[in-house]
Amino acid sequence: MLLTRETILILGLNTDLRHNYIAINLLILILITAQPKMNKSIVFAFLALSYLSSTAQEAPYLNPKLPLETRVSDLLKRMTLTEKALQMDNRTPAIARLNIPAYDWWNEALHGVARAGLATSFPQPIGLAATFNEEGMFAMGTMVSDEARAKHHQFVREGNRKEYTGLTFYSPNVNIFRDPRWGRGHETFGEDPYLTGKLGVAFVKSMQGDNPNYFKTITTAKHFAVHSGPEPDRHVFDARPNKRDLWETYLPAFKMLTQEGHVYSFMCAYNRLYGKPCCSDAFLLNDILRKKWGFKGFVATDCGAVYDFYTFHKTAKDSIEAVAQAIRAGADNQCYGYASAVIPAIERGLLKESELDTAVARLLRAKFKLGIFDADEVNPYSKIPYSVVNSKAHQSQALKMARESVVLLKNNGVLPLKRGLKNIALIGPNANDAEVLLGNYNGEPKHIVTPLEGIQKAFPTASISYAKGCAVIDTPGYSRKADFEEALKIATNAEVIIFVGGISPRLEGEDLKVKVPGFLGGDKTDLNLPTVQTDLLKELKKLGKPIVLVLLNGSALAVNWENDNLDAIVEAWYGGERGGQAIGDILAGIYNPAGRLPVTFYKSIDDIPAFDNYSMEGKTYRHIIKPVLYPFGYGLSYSTFNYADLKLSGGHLLTTSPLKISLSVTNTSKVDGDEVVQLYIKQEGTQYPIKELKGFKRIHLKAGEKKMVNFELKHSDIQHYVGAIDELQTIKGKVKLMIGPSSAEAALVGKFEIR
Repeated sequence: MLLTRETILILGLNTDLRHNYIAINLLILILITAQPKMNKSIVFAFLALSYLSSTAQEAPYLNPKLPLETRVSDLLKRMTLTEKALQMDNRTPAIARLNIPAYDWWNEALHGVARAGLATSFPQPIGLAATFNEEGMFAMGTMVSDEARAKHHQFVREGNRKEYTGLTFYSPNVNIFRDPRWGRGHETFGEDPYLTGKLGVAFVKSMQGDNPNYFKTITTAKHFAVHSGPEPDRHVFDARPNKRDLWETYLPAFKMLTQEGHVYSFMCAYNRLYGKPCCSDAFLLNDILRKKWGFKGFVATDCGAVYDFYTFHKTAKDSIEAVAQAIRAGADNQCYGYASAVIPAIERGLLKESELDTAVARLLRAKFKLGIFDADEVNPYSKIPYSVVNSKAHQSQALKMARESVVLLKNNGVLPLKRGLKNIALIGPNANDAEVLLGNYNGEPKHIVTPLEGIQKAFPTASISYAKGCAVIDTPGYSRKADFEEALKIATNAEVIIFVGGISPRLEGEDLKVKVPGFLGGDKTDLNLPTVQTDLLKELKKLGKPIVLVLLNGSALAVNWENDNLDAIVEAWYGGERGGQAIGDILAGIYNPAGRLPVTFYKSIDDIPAFDNYSMEGKTYRHIIKPVLYPFGYGLSYSTFNYADLKLSGGHLLTTSPLKISLSVTNTSKVDGDEVVQLYIKQEGTQYPIKELKGFKRIHLKAGEKKMVNFELKHSDIQHYVGAIDELQTIKGKVKLMIGPSSAEAALVGKFEIR
C-alpha cells in the first residue's frame, strides 16, 4: 500500500524520528526502493528532515552524556532574543528548529496530582500535618510523583502539553497558618515552623527523587514570603512583621526546604513585604534565598503577580517596567506573565540581555534535569506505568493517611461505639458530601468514600438512618424547619447520634467570592461552628441520646458549647478520597486514633489579635498566654501511655557534638495504638517563645509494649534572632526540655545549657 503525503509528513515530524536520523534515512531508502516513482519533493523533504535531525542530534545540548552546564550554555547560545523572551511565561511555546517542545510550567500536587483528571486524593495538607508522620509523608510523596510521571508521559504520547500536564508542581504550601481565619490555611502544614519544615522536606525529597541525573518532578516552595491573608487583600497587602518574627516564624520552613530538602523551585508571593512586592524583592530572592541559603533552582511568580506591581502595588508604571523589575530581582518565570514585554524592557534600558540569560539558563537547567530533551530510554522515571494512577496500593495509602490524620478531641467513654449497636442516626450537612472531602487543588479519584458509606461499612449489622439535618450555614431563603424535623425524627429511635458537620472548602479557601455571615472572600470572620449546626445539636441534645460530633474542616473552630455538652468530638479535616472510611473505622474501633492538632484551637476570636496584624504576639502555642480550647499537638487515644526513663547524654549542648536524648514509652492499656512523642524546648529569656517544638516521633505500641525513643539536638537546631547581624544565631543560655503527648503536657522535664 502506498504511503500518502500526509502520512509521510506525520512520520517525518514524529519526535522520536527527529531524534533518530538513522531511522529516517533507512525509511527513505526503503521508500525509494519500494516506490521508485515517488514524488521527488517528498523524498527531498525527508532528506531535509534527516539533515536537520542529524545536525540537531550532534548539537552538544542534545547529548545527555555531556555536563549539564555545557548543555545549558550551548542551547542558550542557539536561542534568539525572541525565543528567550518567550521562556518568561509559564506557557512556553515549542521551538521546532531546536527540538524544544512546548511546556507549561504550571502544575499542582498539593495532596495528589491535581486538575488533570484521574489521580489519588490524599488528605488535605492540614490533615497530613496532623499525622505527625514524616515517613508517611515520604511514602505519599513517592506515590504522588509516580502518578505525576505516569500522567505526564501519557499526556506527551497524546500530544498534550497544556496546563497541568508538566512536571513542575506549585506545591508544597509552607506558609505558616498564623491565624485560624485564613481561608487557605488548610493548604498548609499548620502553625509551627519546625513541623511545617520537616513535613515539607519529606514531601520535597519524595517528589523530586534521588536520581543523580534527573529529577522525578520539581516541587515549588510557596508562597515566599510572609503570606497568610486576609485573602481578599492578597494583591494589595503590605506585610510588616517585626524582624524577630520574620526570621523565627515566617522563614525557617523555607530555609529547611532549601537546605535539607534541596527544593528546586520557589514561588514568590503576591503581597508586599516591608513595602516591596515579593516578586520584585531582591532582598528575598537573591540576598536571602540564593546568597544566604545557597538556593540553586528557579523562582516562579504567583499567577498574575507581575500585574499587581502596576495595578495594585503601584511600584511600576506598566507591564514593561514590572517585567524588568521581576527578572532583575530574581524571578525567572512568570505565571500568567508578560513575555511580550521582555524585549521592550531591554530596548528601554530597563533590563539587560545578560539578566534575561541568567533567568532563561535557570529554566533550561530545570528542563534538562527533568529529562525533557532526552530520550525516554535514558530517563529512569519514564518507565513508570500508567496503571499506578489511583491504584489499589495508592488508595490504601490514602486510607492510611486519612486514619492517621484524625484527631480525637473529646471522649467521655462513648467511643469506640459498641459493635452490637442496632440503630444509629447519622445526621449532618457533611455526612454524605463527597466533594467536601477533597479540599482544594485536588485530583479526581475513581471513588470517594463519604462518611455515610464509611460508617455503613464499619457497622454492617446496624440499621443506619440518615438525614442531612441542616445546611452547612444559614443562607437567604433557607428554611431550617423541615430539615430539623427529619433529623429529630430519625434520632428519636436511635441508640446513638453521629453528627457530621463542620464547614467546607466552598466557604474557606483561595479567593472565594463568598460573603455570608461567618465568611468573607474565602476567610472566616469568626471561629464558631455555624449557628445552624449548633442550634440543631442543641435540639438533638434534648433527646438525651449520646452524641458524637465529627468535624470536617480545614481550620480551628471554637466549639465551646459542643465541648461542654457532647459526648465525643472527632476532628477529621478534609480527609481525601478515603476520609469517610477512616471516620467509620475510628468510630467503630477498627482503628485507634492518634492524630495531633497542627494548630491551636482557641476559645474565641477575641483571644487573638487582629487578622491583618502579622506580629506573632498572642498567636499560636509559641506565643499565646491565654487559655485555649485544645492546644497544639493535642489528641486523645483509645490507649493510655506512660513516659519514663529520661536520659540526656550531658548537661551541655556544644558546637562539637549533639545532645542525645532518650526515654521510654509504654502502652499501659489493653489496646494497640500509636503515640506521638513530642519534644519541646524553652530557652531562658523573655524575648524567646514560650516553647518550641524541636522533635517528634510517631510510634506504634502493642498493648503492654515498651519502646525506647531517641532524639538528637544539634547546636544549630536552636537559633534565635540577633538584631546586630539581622539573622538567626545559636545563643548561649539555659534551656528547659519538655517531652510529652502535646504542647500542654510535659510528661518528662529536663534541662541543659547551650555553650
